[in-house]
Formats: sequence, C-alpha cells, structure tokens
Amino acid sequence: MSSGFVSDTVHTLYHDHHGWLSGWLRRKLGCNHQAADLAQDVFVRIMSSPMQQTIREPRAYLTRVAHGLVVNHWRRREIEQAYLDALMQLPESMVPSVEQRLLVLETLFEIERMLAGLPAKVSQAFLLSQMDGMKYADIAIELGVSERMIKKYMAQAMLACLTLGKPL
Repeated sequence: MSSGFVSDTVHTLYHDHHGWLSGWLRRKLGCNHQAADLAQDVFVRIMSSPMQQTIREPRAYLTRVAHGLVVNHWRRREIEQAYLDALMQLPESMVPSVEQRLLVLETLFEIERMLAGLPAKVSQAFLLSQMDGMKYADIAIELGVSERMIKKYMAQAMLACLTLGKPL
C-alpha cells in the first residue's frame, strides 16, 4: 500500500470528520482544549497505524479510536489525582520537586499500562499483594484460585515489571 493512500485517507477523514469528532470529544470531556488535543491525538494514532483497507464507517472508526484515548485520559487523571492526594498527606519538607513528581507520574502511568496489558486475575493478584499487603494464601481465597496459581500470577506480573520500558 502506498503512503499516498494513507495520507489521502487520513486527509479525507480529517477534512470530513474533524469538526464532528471535536464536538463528540467536547461533549465527553467538557473541555474545548482537551477535546482539541485528543482529536489531534486520534489522527496521529491513525497516521501511525497501518491501514489495510478503505474505512467504510468513518465515524464509527473515529469513535472507537477516540473512545480508547478518552478512557486512557480518564485513567491518567485518576492516577494523577490519587498521587496528588497522597502528596497532600506528606509533611511539606518531604514533598518532591515538580521534576520528581513528573517522573513519578510517568512511572505510575507506565505501571498502569503494564497492568492493563495483563490478564485481570494477574493484575488483581499483583495489586492485592503490593498495594494491600495481602499474603498469597489470602489472595488465593479472594480470587478463588490455588495458592500455586497466585505464585504463577505474581511471577508473570514481576516479569512484566522487570521488562517495563525495556525492549524484549
């Protein structure tokens, strides 16, 4: 497939549907600036993905891509708010610098993406162990699986942590 096809397709999508997509995002997000940013992100995502065929339902396609970005946007905001709430509990002398906070947030976002890519029970086991301090036997009861399975889940989650940000 030629790059001309992709750029023609994206150009047509942008020309014909950018306004509609921006309005859809504005209604979802309640903010013109965030809607504009995410609308641009939708088209960047489309340009960076291989297109195999002509898009038959452009608005459905754009909605699907935009919905994924909106979900990611809300997850990031939840993580950021939880982190800011935790910082508010610290004495002022222990509050990290702006640069340190940004690094921590980026790391938290990477961990969240990693956990989202794992099977549900694996990420649940990891979070119950690491965040709630539960023992494997208790996690097994909570998830309705054997303790041996929890050990496998934890090994899978730990491997994902070790490879976080590193190419395999």
